[in-house]
Amino acid sequence: MGQEPVATAAAVVKLLIDERFDEVANRFTSDLRAAVPPDALRSAWTTVAAAPVAVTGPAVTEPGQAGLVRVSVPVGGFTVVMSVDDHGLVHGLRLAPASDPLWTQPSYADPRLFTEREITLDGGTGATVTSPVDAGGAGVVLLAGGGPFDRDESSGPNKPLKDLAWGLASRGVTVVRFDKITHVRAMTPGFTMTDEYVPDAVEALGVLRREPGVDRLFVVGHSMGGKVAPRVAEADPSVAGLVILAGDAQPMHHAAVRVARHLAFGKSTVEAFERQAELIDSPRLTSRTPSAELPFGWPASYWLDLRDYDPVAATARLAVPVFLGQGGRDYQVTVADDLVRWRTGLAGRPGVTIRVYDAADHLFFPGEGPSTPADYTRPGHVDHDVISDVTEWVAGVG
Repeated sequence: MGQEPVATAAAVVKLLIDERFDEVANRFTSDLRAAVPPDALRSAWTTVAAAPVAVTGPAVTEPGQAGLVRVSVPVGGFTVVMSVDDHGLVHGLRLAPASDPLWTQPSYADPRLFTEREITLDGGTGATVTSPVDAGGAGVVLLAGGGPFDRDESSGPNKPLKDLAWGLASRGVTVVRFDKITHVRAMTPGFTMTDEYVPDAVEALGVLRREPGVDRLFVVGHSMGGKVAPRVAEADPSVAGLVILAGDAQPMHHAAVRVARHLAFGKSTVEAFERQAELIDSPRLTSRTPSAELPFGWPASYWLDLRDYDPVAATARLAVPVFLGQGGRDYQVTVADDLVRWRTGLAGRPGVTIRVYDAADHLFFPGEGPSTPADYTRPGHVDHDVISDVTEWVAGVG
């Protein structure tokens, strides 16, 4: 029997207010529960709801992706936003600022200096071409991080890839960014990281190649997008250089354990990630391993691909120059656990530029003090210095 989405949302919000996080997680799809276990939910909720809260207004609904309904419920000083189906299952949940403000353009972007048009790639995913009025020769394809992100890497009020696109285009760089295939459909058995990124990225490079004024092609990847960027360059030899922003080099299943400990998740959650990591490292991981036994509910094929891939070694084999950017306050991809691997693996390799932005978090938003998940719910923009450095770097690659 179907269930009214607003009723589902109301029940979930009541459980959150009562801090019954296990019961909330029981209403999640298996993929969402794997990505957001009860302890992670508790950590996020207690960070945002620092004092007792209550529902402060009516729920608002709007159409979501893939037939889901997006329901927003105002609670105290923030909004609980979830995507639900008519069977009472929650496919996505986030804690957004009270008004969930729309993205606003960063100060370094000037829309008078570029135009944008929408296109559809052959695989059916949408993309945006941002074309400067005075193209400077460089063209970049942007790759979003891990997860079912749209072309802007939207998260709450923030759109880091749109910041990059508009900032770079304001300085003469032509940009193509696209929705990840996982934004429009779920992973299926046999699916890999290569499937998620490389075909669309190579097609986007072809789009750039036909743009007036573009004579050099670059791949700019954030987080997992940075990890996979060397594979894109391997698939398309016309790539002139790579920009890897917070590219993770530590194996992701090990990083999941580290982040769970860093965020002080409960013992049961940490132990679950540890068991999953041990399975991935063992010969017991095969293509038939159920996704429910693996981190984030991703299929075994995805983890087999990740396990056998070393982005640092892949980059070292390439002949193109590389720009590595890292946030000093980033707890997801860190100087100590990831950048050190890049430095060591690329030591002595010519054409490597490294910049550490001490005040930046994982999204390259500047701030102070330890970075937390709550930072991502507050409006921000990619640091101006990142835009300037990437622009100057691609301009200098002949």
